[in-house]
Amino acid sequence: MEITCISILILVCIFLYSCWDTLYRRRNLPPGPTPLPLIGTLLHIRRGELVNSLMKLWDQYGSVYTLYFGPRPVVVLCGYDAVKEALIDHDEEFGARCPLPVLERFAKGYGITLSNGERWKLTRSFTVKTLKSFGFGKKSIEWKIQTEAQCIVDEFRKSNGQPFDPHKKIMEAIANVLCSIIFGDRFEYKDERFAKLLEFVDDSFQLTSSTWGQLHSILPILMDHFPGPHQRIAQIAEEMVEFIYERVKANLETLDPSSPRHFIDSFLIKLDEEKSKPYTIFNLRNLLVTTQNLIIAGTETVSTTLRYGLLILLKYPDVQAKLHEEIDQGTEIYPLLCTVHRDPKQFSSPWKFNPNHFLDESGNFKKNDALMAFSAGKRICPGKNMACMELFIFLTTILQNFKLTSPTEITDADIAPRMKGFLNAPITYKLSCLPRQI
Repeated sequence: MEITCISILILVCIFLYSCWDTLYRRRNLPPGPTPLPLIGTLLHIRRGELVNSLMKLWDQYGSVYTLYFGPRPVVVLCGYDAVKEALIDHDEEFGARCPLPVLERFAKGYGITLSNGERWKLTRSFTVKTLKSFGFGKKSIEWKIQTEAQCIVDEFRKSNGQPFDPHKKIMEAIANVLCSIIFGDRFEYKDERFAKLLEFVDDSFQLTSSTWGQLHSILPILMDHFPGPHQRIAQIAEEMVEFIYERVKANLETLDPSSPRHFIDSFLIKLDEEKSKPYTIFNLRNLLVTTQNLIIAGTETVSTTLRYGLLILLKYPDVQAKLHEEIDQGTEIYPLLCTVHRDPKQFSSPWKFNPNHFLDESGNFKKNDALMAFSAGKRICPGKNMACMELFIFLTTILQNFKLTSPTEITDADIAPRMKGFLNAPITYKLSCLPRQI
């Protein structure tokens, strides 16, 4: 009797799997690993290594393949050709952004990052136009960036050549540039409110990129009801919104509709102008979420890239020496990274640090269309010019003043991207800043 029950159970499982497999194949989607009921292709994702797992499947299934996050099919695009075709050649069809469950609980369609349709178009258009009016990505903002770059040099100099972790100091400097545009003024680095704001930013990325955050994106229905640190992501975002709301209330008391001082002023003026309309994207919630999106995106991404740049220069002192020489002559070099850069059709050594990817035979800068550090098409980062300017000024100012060394040997494994989640953060490291005599 027991053997009969087991046999029936096995036959039922085989039947269910066969039905599932047949249904899966009838969807006429790109190739990919066969999903299992309920969990999809979760077994093909290594814990804490979402991006590495996706890169491995690229080798196995090609540049366009299908995964299943639970019962939900996801088509993955890899490499320059596939990404360019989607984001640039067919930007209208691929301009929307799918919900990200781990963040959607907070955003609920507001802001500039996860919104879609008319709300996204209007929010993005207003945001880009307003930020540009306050110098975002223009020459007029350079003096603010240079001010923070000099502040970070002063902070580095306080180390007296002793090793230290540059993470916090870099974040403070990058965030202050953005705060000066959004709030109208910068924070002192010792300001407790400023420290709390940066803690929100750091915690958001750490939790979203964690194994818990990745599981929440893959199995949202299950993880919504499962206890764990991922439950704090929405809470942290709301606490950050409360911080912003306090600044908004303070600005209302001194607001002059004829003379906006910063991004929040401009949004509040527009909000007042459209308050009688039955539907408008200019409401308080959209202001708060959009501002939160800008601070998150404009702080962590640039500071992480700059930290990676310094880490790479510790590994390659010969390249650092060449950069010192170039800086002393005034030549601009922009080292930028992106997963698209792993395409062997576009880069001769996509898995190695190789500045020659962006230099011609004479050693001068050479444009490469495969460089997509800021995405492309309609979803290209509105802060691209600003970020490039920040990276160049901060990196150049630091190298003008210091030779960078480390008490520990930096290996190839140390500078290899971790690719664990939404942000490829470098390892924690310590550097010594030795004053240069120019």
